Formats: sequence, C-alpha cells, structure tokens
Amino acid sequence: MRMTKSNLVYQLTYLPNIFPVNCYLIEEEDGLTLVDAALPNNAEAIMKAAETIGKPIVRIVLTHAHSDHIGALDPLKSRLPEVKVYISARDARLLAGDVSLDPGESQLPIKGGVPKPGAIKTVPDVLLQEGDRIGSLLAISTPGHTPGSMSFLDTRSQTLIAGDALQLRGGIAVSGQLKPWFPFPALATWNKQASLESVRKLLTYKPALLAVGHGNMLPDPIAALTKAIATAERKLT
Repeated sequence: MRMTKSNLVYQLTYLPNIFPVNCYLIEEEDGLTLVDAALPNNAEAIMKAAETIGKPIVRIVLTHAHSDHIGALDPLKSRLPEVKVYISARDARLLAGDVSLDPGESQLPIKGGVPKPGAIKTVPDVLLQEGDRIGSLLAISTPGHTPGSMSFLDTRSQTLIAGDALQLRGGIAVSGQLKPWFPFPALATWNKQASLESVRKLLTYKPALLAVGHGNMLPDPIAALTKAIATAERKLT
C-alpha cells in the first residue's frame, strides 16, 4: 500500500493508480487510530505501515459498513484482540448484515457492498453518536452514502476524514453524484439528498485538508467543496 503523510495523518492506499481504496492511520500520543479497514487482503500491509510509523494500532474507527471499508476488520481484530472497534450505532446494524430501514428514514434501498448476516465476526465495542470524541477525532454524523455514515475531524489540524461522503477520485463530488471516470461511490449511495445535506454540514467545519475513501488527500478544500455542493444542488433540483 502507498503511504502518504500530512500532519499526523497517514493515508494508506491500495491500488492507487487503478482502483484506489484508502484507509488512514492517525497518530496520537498513545498510538495509532486506524480509520477504516480497506479490503480483506490489506491487513498485513496495514500492520506493516503501523510498524513503519513506530506506534501500535490502539483503536479502529469505521466511517461506514461497506465492504471496501471493513474488509480487513476481522483479520486485524484477530491479531489485535485488545483494540476497540468504533462505528455509528446506525451502521452497526449494516455491519451485522441488517439492511432494514427505520420508519423515519427514506425508504430507498441501501446499496453497495453490505456484508451478509454473520459474515463479519467482529462486534463493535463502541457505538458512536454525533459529537463523540475518539482521541483527537470529533465524530460527525453524515448520513447519505449509508444511513449511518460518519465523518471524523482531527481537531488539531482540521483534517476531515469523510469516508464516502465525498469522492476525490475522478473529480470531487458529493456522494451520489456520478463521475464517469470513477462511478462506484455514486452507484453505492443510498440517499443523494441526505448526502448533499451532510456535505453542506461538513463545509461549516472549514476543513484544512480533505481525506476520503477514494482519491488523494486535498489541501485547502473549501473552494472545491463549495463547487461540489453547487453541482449537487443543481442536479437535484
């Protein structure tokens, strides 16, 4: 996996030039927070990246429960049984294979690579809510790509790790807005309108660096975010 560092955030990218899948290691005083778990065959590379940095992985935080964000979760948890796993309370149901919808939610079908019931053996230790803190990370509820998607703001550097709330591969886009060069995040999005509302919310945090599930990190993303929001607004009206 390719490793790219900005501030105390390390982006790990599998197949960067073909089908980039990102996860992140966040350096904290007590060790490393892994945000997302990429694909099943990425566990060894993630462990080696932590060794290169020289700190242990002490927690695993998931933005959402799609297969390219949880793939190495079970192998990592088996190697690091003491590590706590964090995910939103809502997407914990997807992690367990439950694709049912709540009465107050849009009844659009949940899309993307949701695991089959029982396929993921790891049971989350902490169910996150809006405003929770995980080390230096602030949890922000950003539903849309999935009902329980979350983003995480490193409050030391204003680095925003947004999962698939946005994509950067193929051009910046709000989740659900199709980019022909990399259509996959759009095709896996549950609710386009909710995605737009979530990215409007993220803009209010004024991130200094944007890091997502697919594509290189983007410094000074405010102008690009504003443009992506305007594009989504135009297409959804």
